[in-house]
Amino acid sequence: MPTPRPRVIATDLDGTLLRSDGSVSPRTVSALNRAAAQGILTVLVTARPPRWLHDLAHLVGEHGIAICGNGAFVYDVAARDVVEAHVFDPADVGDLVASLRADIPGILLAAESVSGLWVESGWPNPHRELDLDRRRQGPIEDLLASPAETDRIGKLLGLVRGLPAAEFLAAVAASVGERAVLAYSGAFGLAELNPPGVTKAAGLERWCAERGLGPEDVWAFGDMPNDLPMLQWAGRSFAVANAEPAVRAVTTDHCPANDDDGVAAVIDAVLSAGAWVADR
Repeated sequence: MPTPRPRVIATDLDGTLLRSDGSVSPRTVSALNRAAAQGILTVLVTARPPRWLHDLAHLVGEHGIAICGNGAFVYDVAARDVVEAHVFDPADVGDLVASLRADIPGILLAAESVSGLWVESGWPNPHRELDLDRRRQGPIEDLLASPAETDRIGKLLGLVRGLPAAEFLAAVAASVGERAVLAYSGAFGLAELNPPGVTKAAGLERWCAERGLGPEDVWAFGDMPNDLPMLQWAGRSFAVANAEPAVRAVTTDHCPANDDDGVAAVIDAVLSAGAWVADR
């Protein structure tokens, strides 16, 4: 059974801890700091790649670690070092790419590797301020031809312009089958593919086990389908009010929306009143 007070707070970032404009509120920063002062660990578990954590280092906590890429990378934010990488076998990526090309005409591909982002020509860049000049460009097959250890791929990304997200994701799922974990975080219609067994839940479970903690110690927060494995693993799970219906349907609790500092509201209640009163 989950404890009335968590030992770990695990939270998604975009759409959950961060407001819709990508900012973090003073209330949220204060709540995380107060939780840490009272011995509650916090860990960020995000679809973001490691390099997108640098401006949020003040949220990471004293342990300095974030779980990124839907569980593909464990990242020491201050040291800017990928300390764990859970990656595809290069031959498996090649097979996946061939299947996606054959089954989904016009698909654009990108990859998050240990060394950064690789994109194909025409790949959109809505996060220019975060990526800056860190992207390399060319057919994904060029990346696969590189034997460099730093080019190991933890997440393969796909996109088709003009195709509805639900239709595209269904096509990707049919193409890859059990050869990859398909996730969707809501990022401009992207299909996000991780190696089999690599999820937010798997990354969080390892992180907790290293500290002698189990799911009963964890309260997890999220808003999108890629959060579901983590939310279903944690002893207590929270969907923010703006979460996808599929997420709201399976969590043990609901809390206010990201723009209303829902994660901070739960932390404040636990620290001041000793518990969060469930609303369902």
